[in-house]
Amino acid sequence: MVMDPPMPWNPNYGVVGSGDRRLAFSRQLSSSFSSTPRLARSDSSISMPPPLLPAGTTFRWLATRPMRRLALLIALNVAYSATELSIGLFTGRVGLVSDAFHLTFGCGLLTFSLFAMAASRTKPNNVYTYGYKRLEVLAAFTNALFLLFLSFSLAVEALHAFMQDESEHKHYLIVSAVTNLLVNLLGVWFFRSYARVSIVYRKPEDMNYHSVCLHVLADSVRSAGLILASWFLSLGVENAEVLCLGIVSVAVFMLVLPLFKATGNILLQIAPGNVPPSAFTKCCRQISACEDVSEVCQGRFWELVPGHAVGSLAIRVKNGGHYQSVLEHVHGLYQDLGIQDLTVQTDEESDII
Repeated sequence: MVMDPPMPWNPNYGVVGSGDRRLAFSRQLSSSFSSTPRLARSDSSISMPPPLLPAGTTFRWLATRPMRRLALLIALNVAYSATELSIGLFTGRVGLVSDAFHLTFGCGLLTFSLFAMAASRTKPNNVYTYGYKRLEVLAAFTNALFLLFLSFSLAVEALHAFMQDESEHKHYLIVSAVTNLLVNLLGVWFFRSYARVSIVYRKPEDMNYHSVCLHVLADSVRSAGLILASWFLSLGVENAEVLCLGIVSVAVFMLVLPLFKATGNILLQIAPGNVPPSAFTKCCRQISACEDVSEVCQGRFWELVPGHAVGSLAIRVKNGGHYQSVLEHVHGLYQDLGIQDLTVQTDEESDII
């Protein structure tokens, strides 16, 4: 009787059986990762993770045109909001102070978008194994969430103006609205190629640039609404502010909702939207029909970022089946669907109890 050789021992996972065979297909090879675990059994303390960005990364990538334009836009908005805040404090205009704080918060979100542009170009490491591309998706989601809140606040402001007629106290905002409109129109021109309600996102940069464009576009629409409201009030039109703010609220909501859905779907890791669910079901049936496959389970597919679909699949192979042919067949099926990074785990039927 021939004895099987002893199974190898892995310090992290225990005994690795011969039936536990895994093979990962990926078009993008990962960079050099450390083979040593970050926390071994002999470690007495937990090592702190490396910083999110190496020193000087942001300044190095400011050489790109979108980042230079966004940095200029942020600088203009910061200068304008500081001026507006100073004038509002010295003159006692609460509306100017409130608008200055709104612009300051918006500048913070645009700065986060700028940071995401720089960080997304950093290579993966042993902590952020997928890299930093999703920062751009997160920045776009944050901008979309802020703009949805802006839409809600404009609706509340319109309701408040309808219940309490305070329109005559807000004519001084016309100068602020005109200046803010000019600054934001410059930002719209910078990112004019993304000035659409819904676009096809092929890269994570598309989401981030689109969110920046919608951010400045929504602020432009808001300023234009205030200008129209002041003009209509000067003509004696009643409830002009209510009408203009209501229209602006609906317009901002309609502009931002597609981006909010697209970014939220990626962060929630739903199945890739460009692949119909019936296609995944068909692939599963084709794999199950293979002679060497007894069961297909645990199929999970999602978009890491726009243009990069990831999937994992567990397959139970019949005893004595040809692993390599099964894996090549599975890889070919999902590659045709656009799954770039597929991990397939195979187990022998006899090893499953």
